[in-house]
Amino acid sequence: MSKTWRIAGINFDHFHIGDLLRQTFEHSDAEIVGICDDDPSRMQEAIENFSISPERVFTDIDTCMQTSDPDLVIICASTARHAEYVEKLAPYGKHLFVEKPFADNLEGADRMLAAVQEGQQLIINWPLRWYPSHATAFRLVSEGKIGTVREVHFYDGNRGPLAHGADKVVLDVTAERKAESWFYNKSEGGGSLLDYLGYGTTLAAWYNGGKIPEEVTTITGGDPALEVDEHSITVCRYSDGTLSKFETKWGTFTDPWTHQPQPKCGFNIVGSEGTIASYDLEPGIRVQTREKPEGETIPTDDLQHPFHAPIPYVIHCLENNLPIDGPLSAETSRIGQLVVDAAAKSAETKTTITI
Repeated sequence: MSKTWRIAGINFDHFHIGDLLRQTFEHSDAEIVGICDDDPSRMQEAIENFSISPERVFTDIDTCMQTSDPDLVIICASTARHAEYVEKLAPYGKHLFVEKPFADNLEGADRMLAAVQEGQQLIINWPLRWYPSHATAFRLVSEGKIGTVREVHFYDGNRGPLAHGADKVVLDVTAERKAESWFYNKSEGGGSLLDYLGYGTTLAAWYNGGKIPEEVTTITGGDPALEVDEHSITVCRYSDGTLSKFETKWGTFTDPWTHQPQPKCGFNIVGSEGTIASYDLEPGIRVQTREKPEGETIPTDDLQHPFHAPIPYVIHCLENNLPIDGPLSAETSRIGQLVVDAAAKSAETKTTITI
């Protein structure tokens, strides 16, 4: 008999919690045993969408954990509070699933790693990992299709974090909503750099075998009236002399899940024997090789359950005592965070940071 995995969702700062609870709700071997947030109104949509009974709705974390007794806890707090939440929840010994990014700085990420106990999984979810195009790119890299990865170039973002909610529902962006949102609050870990750069640097570590750059240089831009950036460009220099560029943007002309903006959102991967262009949610990826320098379009893989989405994947790993791998592993995510930390320092000091 399959185990039914008990899953709780804690803190609704990040609207991705709606997507993750939906995956739990639709999984045959999982159930939502509790949700918790200080503000009951923020849980109302999930209560209605997933028919969550009142006895499974909480405003106190300890009561939620003690009453619901989950196997896995989804944490969707603001970036700057990830370490705080992990440290509070880790003593319960449950597996912890943190929605991206890892943390607001490397110190916070290391606090999270130090808090988890033996046998307890700390999982960092990066939604781009589940895009068929990027998963296909990793398969081809692993198969040696383009030789040794030398450069990874990344451009990604969206129209802005308030332009959509859970399930990508389109929302109106107003000055009032910006003023109230943690996404536009520096102390809460807001800004496009912290929101999106970890995607690029973490998946780059996945693609390039965990290489760490020697130097990081970053510049940020956006509305001067805001206290956070809306645009960042980061250049990394590696020990072999290669350069990789990572660009984040709030304010793309369109959202990549509706219509690809220009520049296109996604990755360009340069190897010793070829190149790959993998763009968000496109049905094919473009590949050049020595044998076909003119390039060819390869259809993206049809990702099958449980390897198509984070909650099914994590349940599969836990059920079968398999390690969490790739970008969701704390090891790979820490490499990404190391670069993000250097980038934030570079932007603040207007200098190149040596790692």
